[in-house]
Amino acid sequence: MFESSYLALLLIGLLGGTHCVGMCGGIVGALSLGAPAGLGLHLAYNAGRIVSYATAGAIAGALGEASMALSGQLPVRTILYLLANLMLIALGLYLMGMTRALAFSERLGQKLWRHLQPLTRRYLPARSAAQAFPLGLLWGWLPCGLVYSALATALTSGSACHGAGLMLAFGLGTLPNLLLAGLLATRLQAYARQPAVRLTAGLLILGFGIWGLMSVPGLARLMMAD
Repeated sequence: MFESSYLALLLIGLLGGTHCVGMCGGIVGALSLGAPAGLGLHLAYNAGRIVSYATAGAIAGALGEASMALSGQLPVRTILYLLANLMLIALGLYLMGMTRALAFSERLGQKLWRHLQPLTRRYLPARSAAQAFPLGLLWGWLPCGLVYSALATALTSGSACHGAGLMLAFGLGTLPNLLLAGLLATRLQAYARQPAVRLTAGLLILGFGIWGLMSVPGLARLMMAD
């Protein structure tokens, strides 16, 4: 189960790149505010971002583990798994432009981001990896429905270690798109906004969510047997 979850989140990060490029492409492109930004600078930025994702995954996994211990494993874990897949379905529809259902989660994240955003000014413009890495750490907490959907899956992982691993897989999935966004900037953003690209990515992620929902009854029976 965990192995398939890692693969699923890796692919969701990759497929969700249309959202990443649209939301963060401008940020990554302006990383050095006009200065030449080489591959090393973008790698440092993205390393920081992925470390923040893994940290958030560890927190989500620990919270999920605590809730299961307090409430009994069967109902809580099944409910969390159900909600995680509903979030993936909402994400697929969101990428397809059919709903704004995930916008509420991004609004909630704005409360934290209001406190973190002023700290980014210390590292702009980023001229070195030593500036880009902490900038990436901060940008990793930017409110994002795609990230929150992945965190919902980390919440079901049952431990901080698994939660961190799942979000690490997700972050690695987002890496190719955001590296290209930094290096190709506006050309990739124009491609990512094409309706056919967003529709394809949305349908595939929607499929992950539906497949997960179909697994809920089997998961419940397995846990009852245990």
